[in-house]
Parts: sequence; C-alpha cells; structure tokens
Amino acid sequence: MDIPTRKSEKPYVPAETSLPELTWRAVILGLVMAVVLGFANAYLGLKAGMTISATFPAAVIAIAAFRLPFMRGNVLEQNIARTTASVGEALVAGAIFTIPAFVMVEVGGERLWTTFNYWETSLLLLIGGVMGILFVILLRRTLVEDADLPFPESYACYEIVKVGQKGESGAKYVFGALGLGMLIEIFKNSDGIRMLRESTELFIHFPKSVVNHFYPSREAMGSITHTGGIALASPAASPALMGVGYIIGFRLAAINFAGGALAWFVLIPLILFLNPQLADQLTVNGTPTWEDLSFTVWYNNVRPIAVGAMLVGALYTLWGLRESLGRAFKGALGSREKGAKSEAPQPSRLEQDLNLRNVMVAAFLLVIPVTLVYYHFTGNLGGALLAAVVMTITGFLFSAVGGWLVGLVGGSNQPISGLTLSTLIVAALLMVSIGVTGLAGIGAVLGVAAVVCCASSMAGDMIQDLKVGQLVGGTPRKMEIAEIISTILVSFVLVFPIMILHEKSVAKGGIGIGDTDLPAPQAGLMAQLATGIVGGEMPWGLIIIGIGLAIALILIKAPAPMLIAVGMYLPLETTFAIFVGGVIKAAADWVSNHKLDAEGKTVFDNVGILLASGFVAGEALTGVILAGFVLLSMNVLDVSSMTEWIFGMESFAFVEGPVGGWLALVVFAVVAIALIRIPYRAAVRRQG
Repeated sequence: MDIPTRKSEKPYVPAETSLPELTWRAVILGLVMAVVLGFANAYLGLKAGMTISATFPAAVIAIAAFRLPFMRGNVLEQNIARTTASVGEALVAGAIFTIPAFVMVEVGGERLWTTFNYWETSLLLLIGGVMGILFVILLRRTLVEDADLPFPESYACYEIVKVGQKGESGAKYVFGALGLGMLIEIFKNSDGIRMLRESTELFIHFPKSVVNHFYPSREAMGSITHTGGIALASPAASPALMGVGYIIGFRLAAINFAGGALAWFVLIPLILFLNPQLADQLTVNGTPTWEDLSFTVWYNNVRPIAVGAMLVGALYTLWGLRESLGRAFKGALGSREKGAKSEAPQPSRLEQDLNLRNVMVAAFLLVIPVTLVYYHFTGNLGGALLAAVVMTITGFLFSAVGGWLVGLVGGSNQPISGLTLSTLIVAALLMVSIGVTGLAGIGAVLGVAAVVCCASSMAGDMIQDLKVGQLVGGTPRKMEIAEIISTILVSFVLVFPIMILHEKSVAKGGIGIGDTDLPAPQAGLMAQLATGIVGGEMPWGLIIIGIGLAIALILIKAPAPMLIAVGMYLPLETTFAIFVGGVIKAAADWVSNHKLDAEGKTVFDNVGILLASGFVAGEALTGVILAGFVLLSMNVLDVSSMTEWIFGMESFAFVEGPVGGWLALVVFAVVAIALIRIPYRAAVRRQG
C-alpha cells in the first residue's frame, strides 16, 4: 500500500459534513471492547512479554457492530468506538511492563507487595494514562499535521475502515478465530477440561566426560568427571503465541527464539556441565532431578544474565533511534509556539482540540496526586517531590518521543520498555543519592516507572488514533474526550485480570506472577534493576556477564539484541511457539507471493492478521475466565478445574501419556491451516 503524503490527504468525511459522532452507543461499545481487549492483552503480556495492537480488531468489530439493526451508525461513530477501545491495550501494556514488579520485589525476605493493591495500582494507571493523553493533546498538531510522519499502522487501519464502508468488515474472521481459540484453550488449560498436553519436556543426557586439568607447566591438577545434558521442551500448543509469531513475522520470531536457544541449548547445559556437583549441593528438600536443575539454573543464573543483556539492549535500541529521538525532543519543545497559535478559533471541526490552556493546567494539577501517591510509597516528602518532578519531566519528554516513534514505525514497534528503563535508572540513582533506599525507595522508583510507562504507551496509542481520525474525518476534540472517558473507567478495571491470574497461580501452589506460566519479563527486569540499585541486592557478576554478552552481540551486528535477551528470559516452550507462528507466517508469505496479485496479497495479509488477532484474544480471554472460575470454585465448590467439577476427577490419565502429547499436534495443524488456507481462499475470491 502506498502511503500518501500529508499534503495529498483528503478526509473520508469532509470537514463541512456533520454526522453523529460522540454518541453514547459508540462510547459504550468502545468501553466494552477496551475491557475485553485489555483483559486479553494482560494475559498475553504476562505470559509472553508482549501485547498486540487493539486498533485493527477494534476497527473491524466496530464496523460490524454498527451494521446491526439496533446499532445502525456511521463511520465517525465507528471511529469513536475504535478510539475508545484501543485504550485498553495501551493502558494494559503500561501496566504489565511495570505493575507486576511490585509483587516481584523482595529485600531481606520482605516483599514490597504480597498481593496487588487495588487502589494504588488503579491510581498509577489513571494518572499515567490521563497524563499521556494531556501531553499528546498539546502535541497533536506538531506530530499529526506538521511532522510529515508516515504513520504506517494508521494508514493500514484506515484502509480497513474504507473497505468496511463498502460492506466488507472481516468480523467473521476475528470472531471465528476467537471462538476456535477459546475452544482450544478449554481443552488444553489445566483449569478447563484438559484433553491434551500443551508442551512435552525431555532431558537428553550428555555422555560422561573426564577433563584432566593441569598448570601452565603441564603438572597435573586433577581430573573431574563431567556430565549434564540439555533440557528440551516442545513448542506450546498455543494459538495465542502462534498468533503473536504470525503477527510479528518470521524474522522477529526467529530472533526471539534465538535467545531461547542460547539459554536452553548453550548456557544451561554449559552451567550443568561445569558444575557436576550441583545436584549434591541442592539437597535441602531431596535430590533434584535434571529437569529441576535445569529450571533452577535458568531461573536463578540465566535470567539475571538476560537482565544484563536486556539493559544494554534497551540502551542500544535507544542509541539506534538517537536521530529520531532528537527530532522528537526538538519537535516537542518546538510545539509551544504552535500550541499558542492554536488558541485561535478554528473554522474547521477537523482542527478543534480541547482548550490547550485548560489542558496545561490539568497536566500541572496532576502533579499533586502524583506526589501524594509517591509519599504513600516512601513516607519521605523530599523523595516524593523528587519522584514527582522526575515523573513529570520524563513523562512529557517520553510521551512526545513515544508519539513521534509511533508515527515513524507504528505502535507495534514502539520501544516502550527502553524508554521506561531509562526513567527507572534515573529515578533509582536519584533516590539513592538523597538517601531514600530499601523498600520505600524501590516503591517510589517503580511508581515513577509505572506512570511514565503508561503515559508513553497511551501517548503512542492516541497519536495513532488521532492520525486515523484525521484520515477518516473525525473531530479531534471528541476523540480526546472519548480517550479520557475510557482511560478513567478502564483504569479501575484492568487490575482485575492481573490480580486473578496472580491469585490463581498462588492458590494452585505457584509463586504468582514471575512463575514459569506468568514470567512477565519486562516487569521482572524492572524489579531486578530497582532492587539492585536501590535495595543493594543484585547478582552483579551475572548482570555483568549479560552486559558482556549484549556487547558481543552488538559488535557482531546481531539483530535486535533486546529481543534476543527477552527470548533468554522466557520459557523455551513460549519462544518456540512464537517461532512456530513465525514459520507459519513465512509459509503464508510464500503462498501469497507465488500465487496472488497485489490486491490478493493485501487481502491475504489483512485476513491473516485478523485471524491471528482472534486466536490471541480467544485464548487470552479464556485463560482469564478459567483462572477466575478456579479461584472462585476452590472456595465455593471445592474443585480446582472444570474437569473435576464435571467429571469428578482431577484430570484424565491419558493426558500425561503419549496420547496427550500427540493430540497437541492437532492444535498446530488447525492453526496452520486456518492462517494459510482461509486467507488464501478470501484472496482468491477477491481476485475472481
């Protein structure tokens, strides 16, 4: 698709046309989608460390909903519904990258939070989300109109909207894949009616090796018999993870899997090989198996190495974007003069923003509740004021940067974690410098990171929405009002899926977020850095090794060191499943390139993305629903799964045997066929 320049843009709905826009039905539909898509992305973010854009499925659902007899509406109402809906994904991205860190932090045996504190969490999301919106309103003309940015995802969404007005919504693909994803999740989740095993583990033993050690003079030191092996896991039979791999494409999925391969095929076997006495050293609760040893080595040795690599990878990502960042800061600071001029009345509704003076006042007033929240964390007024100042400055700058980068590379490629890490390190060093340490200092640092992460995530989302609105012919002021309404309401809801997933894991004997099922890699990185810098507890040796690894990757020009580090941090079955999705995407691209014309390729790509989004949403929503069911039923019905509730047994015996593993292959076949065959048929029909 050719992206037109700004000067050639003509809105789909002309400025002089007056249509219903900010209606209750549009806002309510958007709020429902915001909650649903936010819940789904909360599950996905905690499980895989990434989220998917809500813009495309929200646009498709809005088009379909406003065709219903009792919901007849126009394209501007669809635009408001989509804008309102996308808040859920943007806000939850800021949440899952930072909020879980509060329950992952532990200093001297004392935890910062033992469970999620509802009001503190909701206030952090609310303040960060609203602040990001207010900052972007001040920057709208600079970023949307004056900057001549390409906005690749905004134009792609606009194409879907235009096609939808001709009678082709694509909703059947989203809802069909969503239903199939829900069904598969019920049959593979241990909380549901488990009929198949999601992943199969295998340990391959190395043959014994005798290594004779000696001094430089060649005099003998002694001999050591080494053993060990490789812990393998099959890719998770997860439509959601395969959908993620399909959406990000083969290259990024392969880079992510390279990190998993480095961790599980190189580092863990190496550590096991070099310490043949490890099993004898870890016998507090019995002799561990090789699988147990592999897990503890990954969790306690390899993941800190990944943290060091992620830190360098994040900084390297920002360095690679230094020119874009410079333009973003320059554009943001240069917007003051344009912002002042914008106070003059605009004859066109397409130029109407909320009153900029009131927006600036509201942004400054938000500093007061922010300071109070940070004082609640620290009990130190000076530390709270310093945290509030750091948050305000970095929040504005990174909101501008986030919006600019979305215009350049799209919301899916926005380096939120890198921006947040930079904020966290600055805040942590400042807290240490004024003597605010321990759990209080860590709480303040994470609070700053959470607000800035939510602000920059919301800023990127809103800029993308405003650009789509400009192309469609939406009124900026009404879109801004819809985003604020959605943020206020959704902020008090999105903590629930995080709480449910955490509490369910604890109830079933896990550690909650941070467990293998919910690794939350970005939040783990935030927790480890904040604890290490402020709390004085960090495995510096392993962190330094990770830093060295990342530097080596950079020197050999390895692609995306940050993504490789994230792959090291995640369980092997997770990165493997994402890689399988990337392979399916590569196969789909081959079919598209060899058998379809340009129009057919566009249809193929659009349908494939909608199906993959449906798979992600279906599995993720069902995972949250089942977790809630189990949490409730353990207290009310005294059962731990739907299997026990319906059949009176904890699980089916065949699931843990070969049959359960073989049945998982059906999931891979179904997903592959759906993501290749269905888009191809749709494209052929369009060509025909």
